[in-house]
Order: sequence, then C-alpha cells, then structure tokens
Amino acid sequence: MTSLLKKLALTPALVAAPLLAATQALAEGERYVLVSHAPDSDSWWNTVKNGIKLGGEQMGVTVEYRNPPTGDIADMARIIDQAAASNPDGIITTLADFDVLKEPIKKAVDQGIDVIIMNTGTPEQAREVGALMYVGQPEYDAGLAAGMRAKGDGVTSFLCVNHAIQQPTIAERCRGFAVGLGVELGGSMLDSGTDPAEIKNKVLAYLSAHPDTNGILTLGPVSADPTIAALKENGMAGEIYFGTFDLGEEIVKAIKEGVIKWGIDQQPFLQAYMPVVIMTNYDRYGVLPGNNINSGPGFVTKDGLEKVEKFAGEYR
Repeated sequence: MTSLLKKLALTPALVAAPLLAATQALAEGERYVLVSHAPDSDSWWNTVKNGIKLGGEQMGVTVEYRNPPTGDIADMARIIDQAAASNPDGIITTLADFDVLKEPIKKAVDQGIDVIIMNTGTPEQAREVGALMYVGQPEYDAGLAAGMRAKGDGVTSFLCVNHAIQQPTIAERCRGFAVGLGVELGGSMLDSGTDPAEIKNKVLAYLSAHPDTNGILTLGPVSADPTIAALKENGMAGEIYFGTFDLGEEIVKAIKEGVIKWGIDQQPFLQAYMPVVIMTNYDRYGVLPGNNINSGPGFVTKDGLEKVEKFAGEYR
C-alpha cells in the first residue's frame, strides 16, 4: 500500500506536470498513471479515457493517460519506466507482451508503487509481476466462447483478421476461436496491419483465394471497419457469418444492418473506471476485492442495441 511518506512527497508541482497524452482527471488527491499499448490511431481507447476521467472526478484523484504513439511495445516499456520515475501513487497498465513488459512493471512494484493490470494479460501474469489484481477480459476464453457460438451457427472455416500481430495476447482471440470451432488455426489468421485500405484489400484477396471460407472474426474496430467495407464491395455483406471483438460506431451500424452477427463487448469503460476506484480505496482504506474482475465477454446482437447504440464510442 502507498505509504504516508510517499503521499507527503507528492507536491502540487508534480500534480500539475505536463502529460504525454491529453487525458487526465484534475484533482488534489492521489495521482495515478494509466499506460496502454494503443497507438494514437486507435479510437477504441477513447472509451478508456472516458473511464479514467469519470473515475478520477468521482474519487477526487488525478489520472494521466500515456501510450506509445505508434503502438510500439518497447516504447511502452520505456513509458512505464518514466511513469514509475515520476513517483505516482499507482500505475494502471495493460500487459500486451508479458516478456517485454514484465521487468518494468516489476521494477515499479519493487519501488513501492501499486499496480493494477487492465485490458490485456491474464490474472496469472498479474500475480507474477506483483500487481494487486487484473481487470479485463480473458482473451482465450472470449475467443473460445465466440468459436463455440459460431460452430453452433454452422461455421466450419474462418478468417481471423488480426490488426495487432505484435501483441501476443490479441492472437489468443483467434486461437480460442479456432478451438471453439474445432478446427486448426493454421493460416486462417491474417496479419492485416492497421492501414484501412490495406486491411480491406487483404481481406478481399484472402476471400478470393479461399472461397470456402464461411466465417470471419475481426479483433476490433481497426480491423472490423475495413472488413465491413470489403464485404460491401464484394457483395458478401450479410451473406457471410461475421463476428467481431469490441464495439464502435461502424460495428454497431453493421450489427443493426445484419452485416455483423455479434460484437463481443469487453466493456473498456469498466476496465479503466474500476481500477481507479479500486486503487483509490486501497490507498486510502486498505480495502481490495478478493478476486480479479472479468469485464467480458458479453455478446451484443441486433436485439440488444438500444443502449449500446446510444453510448457507442463513449461508454460502450
């Protein structure tokens, strides 16, 4: 737990220090830093920023958001080191690549900084690095549930469009999906990159070369949005089974139109909001939930869109 000495060392000048990214909740209490692996181009993380903003305001703490602009994991490790060097009361961080990030996280813990792992990683990995807990969606389990659902709907072969191949945990979604279907992953996982035009062209090329493909899984808005465009271009929109991880404006529209069967909501708002609340209460009162928190998976279909559509990209 954060010591009294550490709290006394937190000066107003430190609280007012410039941020690497513009999102923060202004307050006079504890200061926390959330470090994500997301590149600046990934709008999905706006919901995370809204989560820490509201959590900070409600708890009366300052929360800074920092990330590697291009999504480079080595750069993220450096940012964690920088965050720890600024002596915050706590760090909330993703664990997108355990091998690269475990050492800077362990160093922060050894320095006496409370850490909560959110979004990526596993409860086991969180324990190994000395974090207080894990708040997020178990990626393999979510992929497995999606694959079992798709199998029940008749899918036998699939394309998994992976826009974040550099993050090992994301690939667990594809692997779990394949196991849920009862098929080999093999070459079904496409390294799509993040450029929308390239993703669309790669999806079109794959489907042309593999005409027996009857299911598609995308791993978030970055890969889902261009895949929607690809299917509308080749006439397969609404004809091929299409599920995706995460939600976003275009994904919600596609679910409403019948182009996407379901979106897996891991509730990123809660992944950011809950650690702020939990860490503040731990620092102040020494109370901590006894278990990790699974924020997903939850399947959003056409039948349950009303509130999701209202808050898509903001809180959902």
